Amino acid sequence: MVVLLSTSLLALAACTDRMDGTATPSTPGSQPTTAPSSNEAVPGQGVPKVGNPLDVSHFQQSPCDSLTPEQSKELLGTEVTTNPAVDDQAGPTCRWNVPAVSQAGVGVTYFKTTQLGLTGIYGAKDTIYPFFQPLDPIEGYPTVAFGQIDERNTKGRCLLALGTSDTQQVDIAVSLSETNIGKKDPCAAAHDVAAKVLENLRKAN
Repeated sequence: MVVLLSTSLLALAACTDRMDGTATPSTPGSQPTTAPSSNEAVPGQGVPKVGNPLDVSHFQQSPCDSLTPEQSKELLGTEVTTNPAVDDQAGPTCRWNVPAVSQAGVGVTYFKTTQLGLTGIYGAKDTIYPFFQPLDPIEGYPTVAFGQIDERNTKGRCLLALGTSDTQQVDIAVSLSETNIGKKDPCAAAHDVAAKVLENLRKAN
């Protein structure tokens, strides 16, 4: 995996701008304004229920604990820089990038703008989020890739949401290097990163 990801991930440090109602791999964490506003609506129809909710409060304070130094090196190589943004507009965020590799990195955001969890994403399927692809759950925790545009083959980007409870999610954003765009699946890479993040969340619970 080191060889695969160290040459395939793109940094998100230059892609931090967010607009309400927008969610693409370059703008991780945004949610639609048309989704249900009450917690009573979650999980919505067709939305996977999270049977064992996780407490993510520690990671909301320290988002860079989402990946251990060993995990970040395994994913990106030894020359990794870590960039926390606890006050990020969408929620506490950490980004890992490799300056020596063109725009290589990963971003993890503890989305706090709504308390809808994956219901906010499912509710915007085919409207705000034309790109919508449920992925395999990770040890029972649902995942879905989503965005306004499918940028997997054009820009090598993917934004994935991991449901940690019926009302909360963690967004994992990954983007591939220029040489791997169209050759590797950034959503598969994001799913691998989500598995590592989940491992650390579960250890803390």
